[in-house]
Amino acid sequence: MFNQAAQELTTVRDLLRFAVSRFNDAGLFFGHGSDNAHDEAAYLILHTLNLPLDMLEPYLDAKLLQSEKEEVLSIIERRAVEHIPAAYLTHQAWQGEFDFYVDERVIVPRSFIYELLGDGIRPWIEHDELVHRALDLCTGSGCLAIQMAHHYPDAQIDAVDLSLDALEVAAINIEDYGFEDRISLVHTDLFEGLDETYDLIVSNPPYVDAESVEALPDEYLHEPELALGSGEDGLDATRQIILQAAKYLNPKGVLLVEIGHNREVLEAAYPELPFTWLETSGGDGFVFLLTREQLLGEE
Repeated sequence: MFNQAAQELTTVRDLLRFAVSRFNDAGLFFGHGSDNAHDEAAYLILHTLNLPLDMLEPYLDAKLLQSEKEEVLSIIERRAVEHIPAAYLTHQAWQGEFDFYVDERVIVPRSFIYELLGDGIRPWIEHDELVHRALDLCTGSGCLAIQMAHHYPDAQIDAVDLSLDALEVAAINIEDYGFEDRISLVHTDLFEGLDETYDLIVSNPPYVDAESVEALPDEYLHEPELALGSGEDGLDATRQIILQAAKYLNPKGVLLVEIGHNREVLEAAYPELPFTWLETSGGDGFVFLLTREQLLGEE
């Protein structure tokens, strides 16, 4: 079918229709940027042809060179047949206005935490200039550390990950944004070996429970397993963060952690902690905030 398409299709409109049909037929899962076959197809086609990602309409009836068609069809085929997330095919992922290099060494950025930096936690951090040191645990591609550097211009940031592969990708992104002097990459397991204290700690740790890991769509199986599952209930890493974070927070310091769909399980495990659940585009059950004083039972 793809060979036939290379011979008979001629325009961007033709390829867009063909891609949407193939994606729907393949039963793809859309959870790494786009949420439907049309938008994913448009993104892959525009990116591959080096066209503006927000300007599909002017190019719909443009005829393509044979070499261009073959390149686009190759990307469409890999997405449809291998179920590879689009971000790994283009090596690009977006969070808000920020875009990052990604490949199979890191999970595709999708944390809600980036929505909360700056104004989102203003009641707890009144002025951005009050953040002098910050920590990003499980940094992956470095996306949250980079956005922290943007929001908190006076902050020095440690970006920690257990995966050396992930830190290599983070280094690419940090260099792209010119934050080499402000973000330090640290190869360790959560807080192990750290000797600094911080005004802000954020973490998007592994949080998928064992049952959900078994049921993940094929697209997620291309991501590093280390970055997805975290024990039977998905909270092994989060427990360690809650246990140790107060030691690494300055007075009035803030801890921000994303935990997926585990709110009820977490609250049941820590009934004494006054979690604040922050509103994100996904709802108010995914990211919690605790202060150092709350972790120590002083507030």
